[in-house]
Amino acid sequence: MTRAICQHCLRPSKACICQFVTPLNNKIHVVVLQHPSEEKQTKGTVTLLSRSLKQCQTIVGEDFTHNEAFMTVLERYHCFLLYPGEQVETLSKEQLAKSNETDKPLCMVILDGTWKKAYRMLQLNQPLQQLPRMQLPETLASSGKYIIRKVAKDNALSSLEACCFALALLEECEATTAREMSVIESSQYQKLLDKFDEFNHFQLSFVPKAHQS
Repeated sequence: MTRAICQHCLRPSKACICQFVTPLNNKIHVVVLQHPSEEKQTKGTVTLLSRSLKQCQTIVGEDFTHNEAFMTVLERYHCFLLYPGEQVETLSKEQLAKSNETDKPLCMVILDGTWKKAYRMLQLNQPLQQLPRMQLPETLASSGKYIIRKVAKDNALSSLEACCFALALLEECEATTAREMSVIESSQYQKLLDKFDEFNHFQLSFVPKAHQS
């Protein structure tokens, strides 16, 4: 018997995640470069993220050097890459303003894949290496609640969490002395983060208790 499929999230009806979609009018355009292995990953968060954000584009692949859709993004927007590393600037409006010598609208680029695959994507794509690169403040980077998937780093953030944290800091943080977490909690993105918590537990309901550790 053919399983019933939700025509919106394209998942089996019993695993439909449409109840967690939270429409949000983000001001900064978001582009997710998604590794092919993540495209049909049921524990992934990009489907929920892209259906919730008004401005969010997902491009699937590994080498985007000659990808027409990504080249169009680079021409249209002032892009920056959200990806941590040594000697990478902490995300802030001031740092992005310094790197922007155009009047193009801002676009945040995120790599969606395991740490190993995301690193390979970065190494394969010279256009990505040339983008201004930013990372989240440590207080946020270490506050992940992604409990449904084993990751290589403790407290690693999902793509959804990283994106919501970054958008909140850039779009809604006016006071430079404001605590990062208080900015997140008072932002529109907290609604989606709350739904993300529910999504986590919903996904866990399909995992045998013996494997929930």
